[in-house]
Amino acid sequence: MKDLATALSAANAAVFTELGLDPKHADVRRSDRPDLGEFQANGALAVAKAAGKKPQEVAQSVAAGWNATDLAETPTIAGPGFLNFKVTPDALAKRAQFVADDAQAGASAVETKRRVVVDYGGPNVAKGMHVGHLRASIIGESVKRIYRFRGDEVWGDAHFGDWGFQMGLVITALEDELGGFDDRAKLDARLKTLTLEQLEAIYPAYAAKVKDGDVDVRDRARKATAALQGGNPLHREIWRAMHDVSMAAQKRDFASLGVNFDLWLGESDADPLIADMVKDLEAKGLLEEDQGARIVRVAGPGEKKKKKLDDGSVVEVESPDPLLVVSSEGSAMYGTTDLATIVQRVRDQKPDMILYVVDQRQGDHFEQVYRAAAKANYIAREKLEHVGFGTMNGADGKPFKTRAGGVLKLQDLIGQAEEKARERLKENEIGADFSEEEFEDVAHKVAIAAIKFADLSNFRGTSYVFDLDRFMSFEGKTGPYLLYQAVRIKSILRKADEQGVTPGPIAIAHESERALALALDAFDGALRTAYDKKAPHFLAEHAYALAQAFSSFYTHCPILPSEGAVRASRLALAAAALKQLTLTLDLLGIDVPERM
Repeated sequence: MKDLATALSAANAAVFTELGLDPKHADVRRSDRPDLGEFQANGALAVAKAAGKKPQEVAQSVAAGWNATDLAETPTIAGPGFLNFKVTPDALAKRAQFVADDAQAGASAVETKRRVVVDYGGPNVAKGMHVGHLRASIIGESVKRIYRFRGDEVWGDAHFGDWGFQMGLVITALEDELGGFDDRAKLDARLKTLTLEQLEAIYPAYAAKVKDGDVDVRDRARKATAALQGGNPLHREIWRAMHDVSMAAQKRDFASLGVNFDLWLGESDADPLIADMVKDLEAKGLLEEDQGARIVRVAGPGEKKKKKLDDGSVVEVESPDPLLVVSSEGSAMYGTTDLATIVQRVRDQKPDMILYVVDQRQGDHFEQVYRAAAKANYIAREKLEHVGFGTMNGADGKPFKTRAGGVLKLQDLIGQAEEKARERLKENEIGADFSEEEFEDVAHKVAIAAIKFADLSNFRGTSYVFDLDRFMSFEGKTGPYLLYQAVRIKSILRKADEQGVTPGPIAIAHESERALALALDAFDGALRTAYDKKAPHFLAEHAYALAQAFSSFYTHCPILPSEGAVRASRLALAAAALKQLTLTLDLLGIDVPERM
């Protein structure tokens, strides 16, 4: 069964066609003015000129052609020719009943299923996960779930950063620490005791040396990187120890966040393809020598940008910049592995689309890679999309840091949220009768709900200020509020079951019943928009609107105190609301506890 807006659009299109008006302008959508109508159509304004009439006259003709149907009353007219519709109680009841009975809670599947790879997460080896990885993980996980739920075949790929210059830096640091790699027993003992905490100290220390102009460390690290990528057994062994230590910690962090991948691959997994890919690019005449390096030019004819030189002069250069494929030292670059990863995915997953959920500041880089891939005929440009997002900021409006100005670890952020959740649960007298294990489980779910909903309730392209106190509130537009509403419905259904009361056919009489049924109907539209725009905030908005509609329904329409068919109908509405709310939250990556 289609959602009400789609059904109204089809009926309105039939009227347009009968009147000789272009039916493509007959779309009906949810009203911006609920006081005038639940749904609205503005097509009369679009077709008036072609019809040789005023928009009001066209609207009057359409309204007259509608009459009253089982779907909606005769539309009213407002303004210059806006049509406003009110759905009949029977149509609402049928739609709500469908949502209640449907395993997908009223959601439609995609018409044409696609094979989709979602690239998100992207943590680096030798570094712990921090708040900078939060948005990619949260948004990517939700996009993956949305696409899979609608019927696509989807692979989520962590795409670890495990093959670049940072690897050479850490290898160089260990070489200095051990006084070389000649003493094999000493090296083996060191690798066995290697920890992520040690790697987190080693990498920034040597990265700072390079930043401060230590040419010796830079050049040695570059050579170590080239040796690693060239297959040097010793360098590969050291790299494997770093990789395994980092991977174990990152899997733990992702699990804490409720994020999982189908492919736990990294840049290193694409390395075996690079040599043949470089030969292919060369054979196609796409590789050019440039100051000892090898590049692929991706700018189109006449594509230029202005660049300011060190002497203050301004020149025009090609834009986007060329993709650097092979460095002057002979090593593969960041863009090289991204290009080879596309080759790997085309070979293994044969995707119709690859989505890169990565900070929008990486847009120029991905444009270079996408153009190079298309130029080499590895994949069509339109099958590659950068799903960019803004930053999570502190109160100062800058990317979130610790009070000391450092980068906050992801586990520390989750720990802070869990501690705040414990405080709020106790303040609200929730969990006094829970076991310690259940209380901790609920606190964790509340913490993750607060973090995720705060992020996903914003359009991904915008930045937002992280405010844990506000996000952890049990009132307002927050994750904990939504959990509380879902748990409230669970409690009602448990009591009903204890009393032997079962749901029955849905009937719509009270205005709050009507509002809840309309909210249930809106799910499919929100889901389709979130899917099309790769923007989970549309589902977050729906979850909040549904929770509010249920809260009003609960206040004005007693459920268990009612009797007979009314009680059975309201219980069915409550069950439908729980099913859809729980499903919506799951698509956002949020788990609902059994009680709170």
